[in-house]
Amino acid sequence: MRNRSAAALLAALLAAALLLAPAAPAAAHNTLQAATPAQDARLSAAPTTVTLRFLQQLNPEFTTIVLSDAGRRRIPTGAPTVDGATGTITVDEPLTNGTYTVAYRVVSADGHPVQGSYRFTVADPAAPATPAAATPGDPTEVSAVGDGGDGPPAGLLAAAALLVVAVVGAALLLVRRRRAS
Repeated sequence: MRNRSAAALLAALLAAALLLAPAAPAAAHNTLQAATPAQDARLSAAPTTVTLRFLQQLNPEFTTIVLSDAGRRRIPTGAPTVDGATGTITVDEPLTNGTYTVAYRVVSADGHPVQGSYRFTVADPAAPATPAAATPGDPTEVSAVGDGGDGPPAGLLAAAALLVVAVVGAALLLVRRRRAS
């Protein structure tokens, strides 16, 4: 009887491992490797370009890079130019002193979108300060892009965990029924 119980438990664990295996490609998600200006940089001169280097090659059709000011107003830039794993935008107008956010959205080789954002500050002693911040609901407000996680979505992990519990529960129920008969 113990051999059957152990075999049933082993089978349930193996089935659970196989069900979780499809989550492994999450490591294939693209990730930001370097940025110029860098995250949290404090610059004494305003940049004229923003360059992001990723782990994987970028698809120009699915690469978005947006620059916004502290008031979440989009700063005019050129369309992203893509060279392999690097995306660059040119800043169309001089940046004033203040904090800026770079938001990006790219597609990984496995087809999953990856997005994130970071900030840098311009603190040029010769430049004027950034204009006043926009109020919430301002029509010029840029929609926020949250930090992208590189792992599988929480819903997928929860569903996989629930499935594992169901498989183990079913295996234990089968073992109890066999013992009773």
